[in-house]
Amino acid sequence: MPLLTEPTPDAPETPRPPRPWSAKFGDALRGLKKGIRGQSSFFVHFFFAALVIAAAIVLQCGLVEWCVLVLCMGLVLTAELFNSAVEAFFRGLDEPTKEKTWHALDIAAGAVLVASVFAAAVGLAIFLQRLIVILQWTS
Repeated sequence: MPLLTEPTPDAPETPRPPRPWSAKFGDALRGLKKGIRGQSSFFVHFFFAALVIAAAIVLQCGLVEWCVLVLCMGLVLTAELFNSAVEAFFRGLDEPTKEKTWHALDIAAGAVLVASVFAAAVGLAIFLQRLIVILQWTS
């Protein structure tokens, strides 16, 4: 006997109608809005992203450097969105389940921290290299 139940012939499974791309993008944008809204840590990430953009302009970063910086910013913001999703899911749990799963919140926050630290290290390496070139500190 199989562990999973299979649909019986008298109760056929009705497939979901395909959703248009506009609806999918609408859902994604709504999720982005909900993920950003009310998250104080997003303000911090956007503030540092603005500083990175300003520094990249001032230090005249090249295309590859811009790509790496934008990728790092995107990874940090994506990690923060996943953290927000875990927090939203956690809020919907009952108290006994919350007691068993609160470590998930710490792990999600840790993922944001790891992404932020590595992004900061990459940014620091790029900006220090640009400063050295601009100020001609090498012989």
